[in-house]
Order: sequence, then structure tokens, then C-alpha cells
Amino acid sequence: MKAVFDEIYDKYHQDLYQFIFYMVKDKETTEDLVQEVYIKVMHSYTSFKGDSTLKTWLFSIARHKTIDYFRAQKRKRNRITDFFDWQEKGEFIQDKQPLPDEITIQNEELKKVYHHLDRCSPDQKSVLILRYIQSFSIQETADILNFSISKVKTTQHRGLKTLRKYVSEEQQEGGDTL
Repeated sequence: MKAVFDEIYDKYHQDLYQFIFYMVKDKETTEDLVQEVYIKVMHSYTSFKGDSTLKTWLFSIARHKTIDYFRAQKRKRNRITDFFDWQEKGEFIQDKQPLPDEITIQNEELKKVYHHLDRCSPDQKSVLILRYIQSFSIQETADILNFSISKVKTTQHRGLKTLRKYVSEEQQEGGDTL
């Protein structure tokens, strides 16, 4: 098992780390989620049937772990929100996700794209990250997300259209051009 794990780690660790980081935009959270993915891989590798590639299976696990993380965060926020009567004071907590670390994204235009990517739907964001940042094929993306190929293409098209809209709006408001 150690040899298999070492092979998985050597081949896919960097891409796996980047994929999760682009989703959560926090180094420590990314490291925790990557560790959870590897734990899941260690526990379930013997049940891996080979219906998909090892890479697809690994990224599917990563996607599910990331979704579970966001669900847990939402439950925590809901518990906090339920504790206070925000309506009375008209105050709302707004969760402002920071842009990825300066070291990871040094290019200003790319930062803007990542900022606008956060405004896309979760499905659009997942498809665009897998297709354009991780360079997965349409088929691999469909396998990871458990989508049909046509859904990946449609979601990709709509996601790109949404990104263009946000970039255009920013340019019209006087922001720098991409």
C-alpha cells in the first residue's frame, strides 16, 4: 500500500493541493482537506474498482471533501445566525473570502478572474477550475463531478459567460481591463 500511496502522492499531490486551494482559498484549510483526502484514499483504495482513472477517483474524493467542508461551514454560520436576532438591528454578517495568497497568484489580472470566479455558481466554479486551471478533459471533469458531458459543456459555457459579464461590469465601472 505504501508504494501505491507514494505513487499517488508523487503524481497528483501538487494538482490536488491547487484544486482544493482554488476552492477554499486558505492554506491551512487546504492542508487539512488534502490530508482528509489522503486518509479517505488509504481507507478506501482496496474498494477502488478502476471504473475511472485513479486521477478522476482522487479528484472526485477531493471535491466531495471540499463540499463537505463548505456544508459544515454553512451549518456553523447558520447556528451563529440563529443565535442572534439580526433582523431587529438590520445587521448581517457578510463572509468576505480573501483572494488567494500573493505568492500563488502574482498576476493582477488573474486575481480579478479568481475574484469573479467566486461569484459564479458552485457548479460553474468547479467546472471552470477543473477545465482551465487543472486542465482536465471534458470527460474527466464529467466523471469527477458526476455530470453528463453535455452538462459539463453547458455549465462551462454559462460559467465563462458569467465571468465575461463580471469582467465587463468591472471595466465599465472604471476597473482595470483584463
